[in-house]
Amino acid sequence: MKRLLPFLFLFTLLNTYAQQKPRKVILMIGDGMGLAQIYAGMTAKGGHLALERCPIIGLSKTNSADDYVTDSAAGATAFSIGQKTFNGAIGVDSTGKPVKTILEEAEAQGLATGLVATSSVTHATPAAFIAHQKSRKMEEEIALDFLKTPVDVFIGGGQKFFMKRKDGRNLIDSLKAKGYFVALSKEDLLKYRAPQPLAALLAENSLPRYSQGRGDLLKKAALIAIETLNRNPKGFFLMIEGSQIDWGGHNNDTQYIVEEMLDFDNTIEAVLDFAEKDGNTLVIITADHETGGFALVNGSLEKRTVEGKFITTEHTAEPVPVFAFGPGAEEFQGFYHNTEIYHKIKKLLLSH
Repeated sequence: MKRLLPFLFLFTLLNTYAQQKPRKVILMIGDGMGLAQIYAGMTAKGGHLALERCPIIGLSKTNSADDYVTDSAAGATAFSIGQKTFNGAIGVDSTGKPVKTILEEAEAQGLATGLVATSSVTHATPAAFIAHQKSRKMEEEIALDFLKTPVDVFIGGGQKFFMKRKDGRNLIDSLKAKGYFVALSKEDLLKYRAPQPLAALLAENSLPRYSQGRGDLLKKAALIAIETLNRNPKGFFLMIEGSQIDWGGHNNDTQYIVEEMLDFDNTIEAVLDFAEKDGNTLVIITADHETGGFALVNGSLEKRTVEGKFITTEHTAEPVPVFAFGPGAEEFQGFYHNTEIYHKIKKLLLSH
């Protein structure tokens, strides 16, 4: 028996390690979400946010290959391909060469995949996971890239890049020919039933802000995506972006930031509830960069009010937090470059 003990210990250790590898990964990106944005939302919610449920916290260095201050395209591409690239780049390396993204790698291994955003689906962050273009401004070309990768679900805005194109093509017909259920309104989206692949383009460009008609659509879209992708027994990769936290920063609008933070956190809560019940899902919550140089100069937790000031209408270079929940979460503690998020996800999800 004594001779067996070392082997039993090794077996237990390896078994424990194997159990720490998730079959599903949900990457949630709060665009422009720095610590001040998080605490502004926390204040407005009376002192607590759902993301506090994450037991692991790290910090991400956000610089791009060609600039101390990244833009969203280079920041999201760092997450998607694991390499620093130049500002404006979508799914290409610093020389402009296309590189297979984590979403495309997941597809190649038979996992289900999805993208959800409150921007256009052709906007920098979602685009960086599925497209390969040298400029984020090439949104019609990015829309064409959606026809090249069989992503199972994508939900956001961007109708005009699929329907009102300079080349005269109507990509909606192409999506339908590929078997997609195409939703062009909230009402259409509610008619959708899995397992048919879903292409939901719910606005001509980006979705409206939370307080101007969007409501809890991000949360509903996230849950629809999860329900659909979860039908795949091999697992899934899903990216969910709270796109407009960034826009509140660009506008130097504290209220806009708070509204979008609360909406993003309500979505986080629903995602964490799923992950907790599921037991095989890793959730990573982070930002591509901070926007506005946002600082909290006054406020009240009791009154749920906050006063903010800004030093710029652009992005800043400060590191951003990374929160992780679920099997493999411990991989995300520490201080590392944003490119490591790709490598950590690949190690956990795609190296079984």
